[in-house]
Amino acid sequence: MSTNAYDRPAEALRSGDKPVTAPPSAGAKKLGGVAGWVDDRLGPAKGVNYLMKKVFPDHWSFMLGEIAMYSMIVCLLTGVFLTFWFIPSAGHTTYDGSYVPLQGVGMSEAYASSLKISFDIKGGLLIRQMHHWAALMFIVALSAHMLRVFFTGAFRRPRELNWVIGCILSMLALVEGFAGYSLPDDLLSGTGLRAAEGFMQSAPIIGSYLAYMVFDGPFPGEAIIPRLYGVHVLLLPAILVGLFTAHIVMVAVQKHTQYPGPGRTNSNVVGFPVMPVYAAKAGGFFFIVFGFIAVLSALVQINAIWVYGPYDTSAVTAGAQPDWYMGFADGALRLLPGWLEFHAFGYTLSLNVAIGALMLIPIMYGIMAAYPFIEAWVTGDKREHHLLDRPRNQPTRTALGVAALTFYGVLMFAAANDIMAIKLHMSINDITYFFRTAAFVLPVIAFWATRRVCLSLQRADRNKVLHGRETGRIVRTADGQFFEAHEPLDPYTRWKLVGFEGQQPLELTSGVDAHGVAAPSNGKWRTRLSRFYFQDVVQPVTPAELEAAHHDGHATEHLEAGETTKALH
Repeated sequence: MSTNAYDRPAEALRSGDKPVTAPPSAGAKKLGGVAGWVDDRLGPAKGVNYLMKKVFPDHWSFMLGEIAMYSMIVCLLTGVFLTFWFIPSAGHTTYDGSYVPLQGVGMSEAYASSLKISFDIKGGLLIRQMHHWAALMFIVALSAHMLRVFFTGAFRRPRELNWVIGCILSMLALVEGFAGYSLPDDLLSGTGLRAAEGFMQSAPIIGSYLAYMVFDGPFPGEAIIPRLYGVHVLLLPAILVGLFTAHIVMVAVQKHTQYPGPGRTNSNVVGFPVMPVYAAKAGGFFFIVFGFIAVLSALVQINAIWVYGPYDTSAVTAGAQPDWYMGFADGALRLLPGWLEFHAFGYTLSLNVAIGALMLIPIMYGIMAAYPFIEAWVTGDKREHHLLDRPRNQPTRTALGVAALTFYGVLMFAAANDIMAIKLHMSINDITYFFRTAAFVLPVIAFWATRRVCLSLQRADRNKVLHGRETGRIVRTADGQFFEAHEPLDPYTRWKLVGFEGQQPLELTSGVDAHGVAAPSNGKWRTRLSRFYFQDVVQPVTPAELEAAHHDGHATEHLEAGETTKALH
């Protein structure tokens, strides 16, 4: 085989020509070495260059999602460490480890390996506690991130799909957490599995078959721990990582939301590029989160499985409570009345258990996932939104969110009705009746109070824009009158108070227009909901009102009176 630089005979005749070599690609010029070699073959430089130049706004509330992502990474890293020594088996063994109180006690291999990790593996207890605390931190940060997205309206078009992904992530995180703290097979986790088996049996018609299939026979069996291990280590982490990746990619492809301010519009993003500013900040923040979880795990004990002992089907842990994020479902289970269990068509329907244990979580997350589409239908707003709302400027949405949080809080505290009865020396029946009433009354009160507070804050902002900030300085005029001097707002502060859109409820229309074309008719329900949503809304200050207020303090009152009269007619 010839090694001549010329590949074809005709080129060999042109001895004076130099061999032609392909110029290096743009990626090779920038990266060089191995990275350039990869770019020549796969071409990732364009995508990487796009991501490196991507601009992200800078605000502390955007870090909530980052905390969730970093906590999940800590969970994955510590989980890999734990898989080296954990034995996912219900097979019987006798403990001979270094924890003296349990030496010689019969237990499952899963529980024995959990004790070994805690007492016999160097750093094992720290890593196990980091895994547990990181899981809790992940759910806390994810929940706080979703609340930020909801109350600021970041779920609106074009981000509805990302909101749905977030809802699925949150729901799967609950299942992943339950599977994780059920694996050690101590008395507390075994009690939780026993309760879960009862929940499955409450499913109408298929309950007993479902429980038999999951546990591969009568409870407890020996299959549930290996199955939970596969779900906890392989299936759910793969889904969570996939959804999280899709979520991050969609955030990168779409414009990042930002808070209103001078120079910020729906067409731009004001912030810092990924390289070098944002990447450095994000990397440093990861180590802060990692260090916080490590310090917390080293100082604060959690899930001391050696205190409970191995699971015994004849025993129940006194005062057993689920982790906080499953407390609302347990609370709903305790509040549902017993008369919801009845017989029909030859079957026993235990709705007093099924509603709280099986239906509540899918229904709750289903409503959450559907809310962006419901709000868009009610308000008729189909536009793209890249600027966030101040919660006070959306009184009804904010009030609905607070009402939902109040309902959630009532259910969560109801999960501790037995502990309250013991510690407060009260009747558990009286406490249960109180929470049953509160589940219906407190959300309504919270909705009304929150909405009134938001409207009051809007009016206060309007007065501040029109009349300026109160200085506390009293001025006496030449004719003996006294008034408080007001200081005009600077443009940046005023922008924040007026930088939102006015909203009006939809009107019920019918008939034809001037050209004989049938006018679209808004449905009665949609019109009523729109009126409910925008009732008593406070409009932003217009330039005419601001000019009138600065020229003559009383002129703006006439403008507002005219607008009010026009609205009434």
